[in-house]
Amino acid sequence: SGLGFLKFARKYKFSHFQWDNNLELRYGLNAQDGRKLRKTEDVIRLSSNLGFRKDTISNWFYSVQLNFNTQFSNGYKYPDRETPISRFMAPGYLLFGAGTSFITKDQKFNLYLSPLTQKSTFVLDQDLADNGAFGVNEAILDADGNVITPGENHLLEIGILITNNFNYNVAENIELKSRLNLYTDYIKSFGNIDVDWELNLDMKVNKFISTSLGTQMIYDDDILFDVVKNDNGTILNPGIPKIQFKQILAVGILYGF
Repeated sequence: SGLGFLKFARKYKFSHFQWDNNLELRYGLNAQDGRKLRKTEDVIRLSSNLGFRKDTISNWFYSVQLNFNTQFSNGYKYPDRETPISRFMAPGYLLFGAGTSFITKDQKFNLYLSPLTQKSTFVLDQDLADNGAFGVNEAILDADGNVITPGENHLLEIGILITNNFNYNVAENIELKSRLNLYTDYIKSFGNIDVDWELNLDMKVNKFISTSLGTQMIYDDDILFDVVKNDNGTILNPGIPKIQFKQILAVGILYGF
């Protein structure tokens, strides 16, 4: 297995304003004897938070935050390699809202609460959009399975967003990192919470060698599994949402600049 990870962060402070920007790029592959190459990791994640506080003592900020997520390449339900279940910008998620942030002076704890956040889900692959993937309205078909009205490529939601980033030094050269996103929509499914929680334990052996143990859990009721269709494409069973879980143990080369 191989995993490439690039994180770029820029933080600006001027007067009573603070602007934090983070870009994460990840891509991983796995090769096993008797099995074709498979993708194990694929992330493009951008976040930007602009905060204002009334004085330099308080840790509370009035904040505006933008989050964007998508992936580089096609995803498949292996061993099927003919029918992609995801692509670049299918899905793509854009969240933009306003609220308040609590940020400690050492920047190791960041809590963002937004009572008004717009969530846009993009499905720019028309085949996936016609299937109603990731919550967009699916295509309308005739009795022979031909498309009468194409599926929509965009889903707009308004809801509540809570994000938390937390870093803790367990011991020298051992750091625990947590990233949590919670979102619920006001209109469509209020109280049904989308969860994206990533927990990593990073252990630096020396300046260049690092060991990482990580987990990630995702739950989104717009992502349905076990969908059943007949030969004409009519949905017999819409499927159900499920918890997705990932665990990684890795030893790699680390370079900071």
